[in-house]
Amino acid sequence: NLKEAVDHGLIIFIAVSTPEDVDGSCDLRYVKEVAEGIGRCMDRYRIVVVKSTVPPGTCEMVKGIIEKELAKRGVGVELDVASNPEFLKEGSAVEDAMKPERIIIGAENGRVEEILRELYAPFVRTGAPIIVMDLKSSELTKYAANAMLATRISFMNELSLLCEKIGADIMMVMRGIGSDSRIGPKFLFAGLGFGGSCFPKDLRALIRTARDVGCEASIVEKVMEVNERQRILFLQKIKSFYGDLKGKKIAVWGLSFKPNTDDMREAPSIFIVKSLQKEGVSLHLFDPKAQLRAREIFKGLEGIHYGRNQYEILEGADGLLLLTEWLQFREPDFERMRNLMRMPVIFDGRNQYNPRLLKAFGFVYISVGRP
Repeated sequence: NLKEAVDHGLIIFIAVSTPEDVDGSCDLRYVKEVAEGIGRCMDRYRIVVVKSTVPPGTCEMVKGIIEKELAKRGVGVELDVASNPEFLKEGSAVEDAMKPERIIIGAENGRVEEILRELYAPFVRTGAPIIVMDLKSSELTKYAANAMLATRISFMNELSLLCEKIGADIMMVMRGIGSDSRIGPKFLFAGLGFGGSCFPKDLRALIRTARDVGCEASIVEKVMEVNERQRILFLQKIKSFYGDLKGKKIAVWGLSFKPNTDDMREAPSIFIVKSLQKEGVSLHLFDPKAQLRAREIFKGLEGIHYGRNQYEILEGADGLLLLTEWLQFREPDFERMRNLMRMPVIFDGRNQYNPRLLKAFGFVYISVGRP
């Protein structure tokens, strides 16, 4: 129970969910509940570390809540609050925790810094830096990191549209700029845009935070706009190719927002599948991990079917949509696919395949930002 947890250790981590509120802001109700609970249980000095992704000023709020609860009880114990945002990726969270690239600590004083440095010392023996800063800078760093990565994705997606207009290849552009050491190759893949539980939520929270203090976040707003547009443009390609979609059988490879997870939160597949279902398309879906999630999300929708493997759903298909770049989709048996499909058409939302190779196998191949 909470009392035992608070009594147990010097350092208390708050690592609860911070979902999106109706206005796009960060919903801090769970953080507040935990802070109140800690205040009701504390009877000696503790360091309360906020690990949840929260807007700047949250640590100060947490400290105020705990001190208020302590005052109600007439308990006069010392308290420190620190910020220590997590940088874990879905699908590799344990690895990221054990071998962090960096540790960010927001601390109010040298005592907290010293204790947290000692705590993390075993995890940074290979030289990963521990970077100490003030509370608000630490809280903002997490939002800034996700916004920067999302910006790279949307920038490449913006360029992919230009590539399609002028006949350039976004994959070649990516290789060209990614070889620049100032830029690097990560998060430069054009495609259907980002999804998941972090980027969309955190960018909207950052926009809201900026607005609340009278600042514009125009770049971040544009990043979100481009991201939403990307899946609409992909859908338009499908509609333009077929014209009347009613009665078409379309196979879908990949439903999760990225590989190696069953997470479908804000996945592009949701918008695309639901939009095609409204057009009367018979959709046959396969994902290595996310099918149970998909059954919940698409429950009650007619014309949606699920396959046991990636090839089963191709039989008699009028087209294939590749929406998530799972490893098992990267080098499929194209000859087998060609023989199974009624119409050998692939819409590749992740630019996984070589256009020349697909043409040689007799496919019509439509991707993102490539001629």
